[in-house]
Amino acid sequence: MNISTKMLLGLAAAASTAVAAPAAAQVNGIATSSPEAIIVRSAARIAAYSTIDQTYATQIQQIRTLRQEINTLQQSLDTNKDGQLTEQEVQANPGVVTQIQQKDEQASQLTQPIALAQYYAIEQLINDYPNAQNQVLQQKKIQVLIAPDAIQFAPETFNVTNDILKVLDTRLPTVSTTPPAGWQPRRETVQTHQTVQQVLVAAAQQQAAAAQQQQQQQAPQGR
Repeated sequence: MNISTKMLLGLAAAASTAVAAPAAAQVNGIATSSPEAIIVRSAARIAAYSTIDQTYATQIQQIRTLRQEINTLQQSLDTNKDGQLTEQEVQANPGVVTQIQQKDEQASQLTQPIALAQYYAIEQLINDYPNAQNQVLQQKKIQVLIAPDAIQFAPETFNVTNDILKVLDTRLPTVSTTPPAGWQPRRETVQTHQTVQQVLVAAAQQQAAAAQQQQQQQAPQGR
């Protein structure tokens, strides 16, 4: 599942709102849908990530602490405070560099089981996605399905993303977050997971920016 920057922003906007757009239909046997948006917005994915956050709450907090410590150490290397690290600055503090490497390794080790649980949840959705898509294609007599980023303009009814999402939610309302022993994700799963993470980060940034803008608008104006 490849994704463009334009589509990423659109997916982030969709993920940041709890109200889904109206269901749509195809136009003359041709339609468009976004598999990435469907995975991000699926009820099973949302529930699975919530379960994972609860299961690994301690590790997630440890990772955040390590990242903060790494950031502080990196700032200490920047002796001239220009926001950039030169080779000379790095070589001048080998002890700090070693600490950064150790903490980064610790964070990576803590992240592995969390990512694996997320991979497993996403791969289950990917596996059933074709069934949900085919069901909508047959119901609406769609003969051609186009990626959203390949379209310059189309009416709202051209998009069947919400239709496929509803079917997938019905077919697969929940997924497991505990992979079998020795299980490894497919390459497609890893790529989709990366897209999902990018969309969630972009959505969180949009929400933070909107909240900040609202606070500024509500703040009393100085005289």
